[in-house]
Amino acid sequence: MTARAADRARYDRATAQLDAPVAIVDLDAFDANADDLVRRAGGKPIRVASKSVRCRALLERVLAREGFAGIMSFTLAESLWLARSGFDDVLLAYPSADRAGYAELAADPKLAAAVTVMVDDPAQLDLIDAARAGGGEVVRVCLELDTALKLLGGRVRIGARRSPLHSPAQVAEVARAVARRPGFRLVGIMAYEGHVAGVGDAVAGRPLRSRAVRLMQAAARRELAERRAAVVRAVREVVPDLEFVNGGGTGSVQHTAAEDAVTEIAAGSGLYVPRLFDNYTSFRGRPAALFALPVVRRPGVGVVTVLGGGYPASGAPGADRLPVPYLPEGLRYDPQEGAGEVQTPLLGPVADDLLIGDKVWFRHAKAGELCERFDTLHLVEGDAVTATVPTYRGEGHTFL
Repeated sequence: MTARAADRARYDRATAQLDAPVAIVDLDAFDANADDLVRRAGGKPIRVASKSVRCRALLERVLAREGFAGIMSFTLAESLWLARSGFDDVLLAYPSADRAGYAELAADPKLAAAVTVMVDDPAQLDLIDAARAGGGEVVRVCLELDTALKLLGGRVRIGARRSPLHSPAQVAEVARAVARRPGFRLVGIMAYEGHVAGVGDAVAGRPLRSRAVRLMQAAARRELAERRAAVVRAVREVVPDLEFVNGGGTGSVQHTAAEDAVTEIAAGSGLYVPRLFDNYTSFRGRPAALFALPVVRRPGVGVVTVLGGGYPASGAPGADRLPVPYLPEGLRYDPQEGAGEVQTPLLGPVADDLLIGDKVWFRHAKAGELCERFDTLHLVEGDAVTATVPTYRGEGHTFL
């Protein structure tokens, strides 16, 4: 029996009394992935990206482990909810226009001490001040550095379009604007190199593209390491007591951690290891988050139909944004139908071994987005479900 076949047998036994659709997290794999992230971080703390987990119980589990400290959140409402729930170090990774949230933050000493907001433009400070509604608490601020690799005098850009702050001078200018402004305190710098951390460099069947990605990433790492160090020096001239410099992502942990200027690493997807992380040479994780759909039809030889399945991930549309049939091995989508809203046909000789009611296990393309489809996660240890915990959705929250 292959390792994957053994996993399928375990998951089927663990969920034998549960009707599909059902989502699980294999805690043995989850913990092993956490250990691997810590190993790659080389002693620097890992801030957990909550959007890649979206389950309070699992955030608590990983933050209880040595090597993890703090949360990187994705909306202000989520940040405040997590802080009210007892998480005392929450970095909001994206600017917000949530005026009600800012009013709540500025009026509550506990929330103001726990939550740090993201800024890359003085106009965002204006919005926060206009939203205070009399709240006088000092708002903790982090500046985001644009990590994009710019070539040919800026005519070619490689990297996500996030912050407008690219040079040390630009970041330092906004740092001075924050430092001069009453009611704000600059505490950190963040730089997410998504073109390094979030792009696979070993895509099956595409050797030339993979080689090009590896060359691009090597150049991007060198350029960013030099520029990030210069940015940190420039900002520390304005704010000598800067608390943290955050960088990285699951695919670049060891590279980012090697930079002296970086004090902490961000990672989250590496805990669940969704399918988009199969194409990396920098690490090998264990799939920990899966969902199962039930076989409800057998339309013909070599075909079964499962209930549901249309759970595409965000990003540029493409086949790589679809969940992948994982267990049993050997199933594939019908190219004429793909993953359906209500039903999904799956093709392959192994389909003839499946009976009505059997489970087909899938891996989502991205990590936390799976939790937007399920109210609960069943936590599996060995061949048993040892706990059932709510996702954000299960607690009544869909923050985006």
